[in-house]
Amino acid sequence: MMIRGKELALSALAVGAAAVVGYALRSSQQVDHTSRSKADLGARIVDHDEVPAEATIVDGASRRLHDIPGARRAIDRAVRNKAHDEWEHVTIEHDGAWSVVDSIRGSLPYHDGDQTEYNGVYVHSGDRIVVLDAIGWARLEEPLQ
Repeated sequence: MMIRGKELALSALAVGAAAVVGYALRSSQQVDHTSRSKADLGARIVDHDEVPAEATIVDGASRRLHDIPGARRAIDRAVRNKAHDEWEHVTIEHDGAWSVVDSIRGSLPYHDGDQTEYNGVYVHSGDRIVVLDAIGWARLEEPLQ
């Protein structure tokens, strides 16, 4: 009877060890399966006479503007590079990046322009007027498996 107990204990130990090794191997091979969102913010300088009469101009020091990730960086980049002809953009890649697009359109006075006007938030930065908008399509990236 004593030998049977030892055999049972050794079998249980072997099965337990195999389970631990299997779990460790499986855990090391698993890829993070969470998806990430991505948004591109763009900013460009417009002349004062290009600001639509209905557009509200936001002060560049606005707290709401400051709270939007990447917004200040896009505006500063547009001013620094004198971006009159092209959009300077910043890509936001993290969980919840879609909320950046919602913030620009929801918490700031977003202007839906006609065909001759730019869509976006008009921002007074120094002596310049900058238009800020989500220029890239916010999209969900599926993780590679």
